[in-house]
Amino acid sequence: MGDDERQQDDGRDETEEERLDRKWDDLLQELRVMQTGVQLLAGFLLTLPFQESFEDLDDVQRRLYLALVLVAALTTAMVMAPIAVHRRLSGLHVKERLVRTAHAMVAGVLTGIALLITGMVVFIFDFVVDRTIALAMGGGVALVLLTLLVVLPNTLVGRDD
Repeated sequence: MGDDERQQDDGRDETEEERLDRKWDDLLQELRVMQTGVQLLAGFLLTLPFQESFEDLDDVQRRLYLALVLVAALTTAMVMAPIAVHRRLSGLHVKERLVRTAHAMVAGVLTGIALLITGMVVFIFDFVVDRTIALAMGGGVALVLLTLLVVLPNTLVGRDD
């Protein structure tokens, strides 16, 4: 479980079951926030084929668009999966497995959202400006996302400020 294994005693006076319940509640809250973002991004993508200018897309733009729709669908499925797993496993006393699985799904959802954001920047800049600028902007956004979603959290692990 990552942080919990490294930090067994975090100063909380809770049983193992209480700790797992707290972790599950934290994961659910994170998934709720991410679900809204995924829904907004997917909703944006779903409206595009109904725009007149959609016909002006070249082959690369159409393929990128379809790839983004696929990533949006898979990311949506990853947001929903922990709930489906919880529904199936509820009452079976396997919350540790549930929390571990949901933790992995959250990492997948974050990856999917980062890909969606980067891909949409490339897609929009390619359509509005040109492909070279689109790739530069997408690379910049990918770098910012990598920094915020991977580097920053890793720098905070084990810090005592």
